[in-house]
Amino acid sequence: MMDCTKYAPGYYPVPEGYTDWVKKDHITTAPTFCSVDLRDGNQALIVPMSLEEKLEFFQMLVKIGFKEIEVGFPAASETEFEFLRTLIDNDLIPSDVTVQVLTQCRDHIIRKTFEAVKGAPSAVIHFYNSTSVAQREQVFKKSKEQIKQIAVDGAKLVKQLSEEYEGNFRFEYSPESFTGTEPEYALEVCNAVLDVMQPTVGKPMIINLPATVQMSLPHVYASQIEYFSKNLKHRNAVTLCVHPHNDRGTGVADAELAVLAGAQRVECCLFGNGERTGNVDAVTLAMNMYSHGVDPRLDFSDMPAICELYERVTRMHVYERSPYAGALVFAAFSGSHQDAIAKGMAWRKEKKDHRWTCPYLPIDPQDINRTYDADVIRINSQSGKGGIGFVLEQHHGFNLPPKMREELGYKVKSVSDHSHKELSPAEVYEVFAKNYLNRITPIAVTGAHFVQDNGINATVSIQRYGMLETTAAHGNGRLDAVANAISNAIGLDFHLESYSEHTLNGAHGSSAYAASYVGLVWGDGSTTWGAGTDTDIIVAGIHALVSAINNKL
Repeated sequence: MMDCTKYAPGYYPVPEGYTDWVKKDHITTAPTFCSVDLRDGNQALIVPMSLEEKLEFFQMLVKIGFKEIEVGFPAASETEFEFLRTLIDNDLIPSDVTVQVLTQCRDHIIRKTFEAVKGAPSAVIHFYNSTSVAQREQVFKKSKEQIKQIAVDGAKLVKQLSEEYEGNFRFEYSPESFTGTEPEYALEVCNAVLDVMQPTVGKPMIINLPATVQMSLPHVYASQIEYFSKNLKHRNAVTLCVHPHNDRGTGVADAELAVLAGAQRVECCLFGNGERTGNVDAVTLAMNMYSHGVDPRLDFSDMPAICELYERVTRMHVYERSPYAGALVFAAFSGSHQDAIAKGMAWRKEKKDHRWTCPYLPIDPQDINRTYDADVIRINSQSGKGGIGFVLEQHHGFNLPPKMREELGYKVKSVSDHSHKELSPAEVYEVFAKNYLNRITPIAVTGAHFVQDNGINATVSIQRYGMLETTAAHGNGRLDAVANAISNAIGLDFHLESYSEHTLNGAHGSSAYAASYVGLVWGDGSTTWGAGTDTDIIVAGIHALVSAINNKL
């Protein structure tokens, strides 16, 4: 049995009154995004990236538009050290990109970090020590004053070495395990560090408040951020940053509410990679803003390529339901959803509306290089006539009458149901063609000649069960005359209930190719449908008529 009595909230709320963030209903300006994929994300991989893979990933992050990238913990391993030196020595860091390195507040680690980063055109030295009650009591067994002194001594050494080593340095401090630290004490430690570093508006310092382990509901974290934003020393010279993990599954919510509460910078990873349940997902966070009309200044316009490279070098998998990036996040199998999407797209096209309001799709899939036909309308036994018709039209140009589309829908769903699989657009077309298109058995019309005489007289050559016969009939139009000729010759009781036609643009190598659809109502009340194609619209109509007749015989 599970025993919840061993657990209790482990966070420390701030004093009352830090809830101005509640009055804001959306983010209006994107924060600075700092990728920590190559450090926090990489250290969480079963097989960390090689030097070559890290270089490829770095170049992708630059292409996406990250201007701040944490590239490693250079004192932790030779690979980390060598990667940073490769970036610097080979001039691989663009002039508008700042690299960031992580170091504990320990003397020898700080010194090795400066050895690794010397000569960098622009670098953030990110130093930290843990401040939580649990870490103080259980791990370090030190008092509050002793823990604060570790931070202060680290800051002093960082400041000293920054003046001794070549490079353009900025600074960041994190009270690690912030969410398990008393807010007043965490503020005291951060202010003590700021007193040492003395940031200025021209050279601000980053104070990072990580949700190293999520311990509270997102609104509690937001109030903690607002408390800091309003009480930090040198506030106009401080960039307030957050680094949410995802232990409670609310990393994105933590980050979004933190930005409302005053955070100006977010450390994040693509697809939420990171230790345990991961870091906040940079893709979801940025695309959420994008979907509200806010430019995140990150370019995810080729999401499939980003996913491919990420999966290849990290050996991780982008979950099919991962927001925006997953293979199925735009997919609609439900018939009612498919119908609404198809109608929404048609409405937008008809109205020439720039704004995106399509039902069930929070963004236009084409914005991130996903396609309507391959990624949105997917056909299985749950699909409906709207989606099936949409796929047939998008891939093959056939725009069936609504009632014919409904009948085709049942046939397609039956095939999917019995085969227990999703059907491709080609398989949907195969069902349509087999059941409706240009059917020539058991009867076929091999020729027809027309004379106009108070209507149309038609002489029709009919092949039936291998026998050829010629018959004539009168009608109010060519198709009606052919229908009457077939009915008289074979003795069939039907009347033409529905006829429609359109051009198959670009189909079969000709923009003049035509498609026709015929619905017949029979004496017993049943209805059959047929479709025909030809370069001649009259012939296409005859093919559709014959197909509808053959579907009864």
